[in-house]
Amino acid sequence: MYHFFVEPSGIGEKEIIITGPDVNHIRNVIRLKPGDEISISNGIDGRDYRCGIARITEDEVVCELRFIKEDGVELPAKVYLFQGLPKGDKMELIIQKMVELGVYEIIPVSMQRCVVKLDDKKAKSKITRWQGIAEAAAKQSKRGIVPQIHPVMTYQAALAYAADMDCRLVPYEMEESLDGASGMEGTKRLIEAIKPGESIAIFIGPEGGFEESEIQGAISQGMKPITLGKRILRTETAGMTVMAWIMYQLEK
Repeated sequence: MYHFFVEPSGIGEKEIIITGPDVNHIRNVIRLKPGDEISISNGIDGRDYRCGIARITEDEVVCELRFIKEDGVELPAKVYLFQGLPKGDKMELIIQKMVELGVYEIIPVSMQRCVVKLDDKKAKSKITRWQGIAEAAAKQSKRGIVPQIHPVMTYQAALAYAADMDCRLVPYEMEESLDGASGMEGTKRLIEAIKPGESIAIFIGPEGGFEESEIQGAISQGMKPITLGKRILRTETAGMTVMAWIMYQLEK
């Protein structure tokens, strides 16, 4: 079943109106017809509106609301990915896969070892593209919301944004060298302690990893360093690994 997003204003008591680029996609690409069933979300409340297409015009697709599926596909906790800016198009892959896994927001972060430096014009263009990738991934995975892709933050701003979150995790390849290191057993305890309704921050370094000063700054603000095992993971793999663990913990 195909899945689409509409603005909340397009959802009525009995009808839902699809406008914009999705109209051409429905008419001329996937060639749906009146009577075909689709699912629709407003990208905000997580509800899944099941509809039948009533009619298709040049400018809109009018759908008849059949029922609302309240128990959607969203995780019962909000996961925020703070991703150190990677090289090339890796951010696109990270966004796509993290949205599929259930992330709530993605915050690109400029860290000391980031090779990529974006000026305001490039950053604005990138965010627009990244948000489009998030929406496409949300459609594909039938998410009830479209995760927000934030403008690029500084590391200090990212720490401040995460300050009040319930669980704050920092995968670090040198975790065993830190005072009080607890290895994989400690990591398991932290993941298993996550409860529905909580907010979780995941901080991922760029290709070169974190500077020691960044890790110490994070620890001083109460963040928990964790290990991802004996192997060194690429930046595009690390966040997905933690996200998969959290998904496994929360989805009973």
